[in-house]
Formats: sequence, C-alpha cells, structure tokens
Amino acid sequence: MKSRWLVNILLLALVLGIGAFIKFRPQQVVVKETAYEVTSLKLATFTKLSIEFPAKAPMVFEKIDGYWYIAQPYKARADQMLVMRTLSLVAAKSAQKFPATDLAQFGLDQPKLKLKFDNEEFIFGIFNPVSSEQYVAYNNNVYLLPVTYAENAQSPIEEFLDKSPFKPDEQKKISGFDFSHLEQWEETRLNVDLTDGKWTASPAKAKPSQNDMNEWFDSLWRNISVLRVEAYKPDRKATYPSFEVKLSDGRKVHFDKIQESPELLLGRPDEGMMYHVPPDIGFTLLNPPINLGK
Repeated sequence: MKSRWLVNILLLALVLGIGAFIKFRPQQVVVKETAYEVTSLKLATFTKLSIEFPAKAPMVFEKIDGYWYIAQPYKARADQMLVMRTLSLVAAKSAQKFPATDLAQFGLDQPKLKLKFDNEEFIFGIFNPVSSEQYVAYNNNVYLLPVTYAENAQSPIEEFLDKSPFKPDEQKKISGFDFSHLEQWEETRLNVDLTDGKWTASPAKAKPSQNDMNEWFDSLWRNISVLRVEAYKPDRKATYPSFEVKLSDGRKVHFDKIQESPELLLGRPDEGMMYHVPPDIGFTLLNPPINLGK
C-alpha cells in the first residue's frame, strides 16, 4: 500500500513539474522581417521598355494594342512572358534599403545595366558577395535584389523573339491550309478547310477522318512553338516551295519552306522571321492525314 502511495506522489510531482515548465518557459521571440517595396508602380501601365548596356546598343520594346513588340535593334513580335518577367521588377521587395548618396559604394557610378520603364529608371550595380544579390537604385534609394531581374533583362535578343509563327490575333482564327505549292501536294493541289467544326479536303478521293484531322491540328498547329527564331530576308532570286494558312477573316499567312531536313525551316516574308521547327514534327506538320486511299 505504501509503495502505491509513493508512485502516486511521484506522478503528481511530474505533472506539476511539466505544468510549471510550460507556464514559465521563456517565450519564443518572433522577429518580423522587414520587406521594402521598391516601387508602387503598376506593371500593366507601361507602354515602353528600354534595356541599356554600357558597351552595346539598347534593346527597346513597345506595347501596341495590348501586345509587346521589339522596336530596336529591329522590329519583331516579342516573347510576352519574357518581357513581363523583366517588367516584374516593379513589384520587387527587398530586405535592405539604403540612401543613394554614395553611388560608387554600390558600383552604381558605372552601371552594369539600366532599365527604363517609360520614364522610370532602374540602375544596376555590383553584387553583394554575402547575399549573392545585386544593388539596384531607384528613386534616390538603393535596394538588394535577386540577380534574376538582371538575368532576364540581359537575355539575348533572340530569346526575346516570339516563338510562335503567328501574331496574337491569328492563332485562334486558323480555318484551313493551302498546301498546293508544296512539292508533295502539287499534283493533288491539296487544300484542307475547317468549316463549322468539320474538316474537308480538296482531292475528291480524300476521306479525312475527323478525329485524325482534329488530333493533327490540335497537337501541331493550334499551339505551335518552335525551337528558335531568327531574322529572315527573302532571296529575290530564289523560289521556295510554300504554303498558306487561311484565317477565318479572309486573310492568309504565307510561309516559305526554306529547308525540310535535318530540321524544318519556315520563313515568314511579311515579318522577316525564320522559324526552326523541331525535326520530329516538321514532316507531319505539312502532311495532314487526309486518307487518300487508292
């Protein structure tokens, strides 16, 4: 009986000890990390972006009808997402903020890079070896920011080119193809058209499967993206096989087939661009499953 009382007393002491520890233990101090907003600007308000380098010509972009275009060093459609990632600097936050009184201290007297969003200027200086971040000056203050902002802006001009062969208002309006000027379709004068959701083909003996045609169109043409893009200046003395993409508003988009292998090269003369199409889809892209039979 005595031993049972001792056990109860020990258990009571243990419970009281735990309760006292919980009540009187040191409270954990939560340190709130300060985050300084670099700007209060709105990304959607800008219509011009200039990326300036110390030793080469700037890259300039302009927003026209809601879409970004390259204005310098040449005119072309821009990769919308890469431009937006560059502009996202306006929403950046920094744990460090300094007055811009000694620019040399941050390497801002000899900037590595300048970004101008309309009339707003951001100056990029040296890197902080401890945090691996970069000093950026804006509006009389200096901030430490991730290097990704500079890396996005310093992408080669080729990376800023839109990887789609179609303008933003063309992609959703594709209603057919005229392949009659490609060598494999010259004899049959192949045209395929999409009318009220149904595919038809010009050769009378063609029996296109709607499922096969939809799969061909959806997987290859509806969201076509290429490996890379470069400037294209048509050779006036050369005659290339070609085809046209028909749009529902009556327009046609002309492409020259510059090369078929090892990769398909398509030139768009009206925009002066050449598109490198992956070799695994290049052949199928220009050969729809129209089921000619015998």
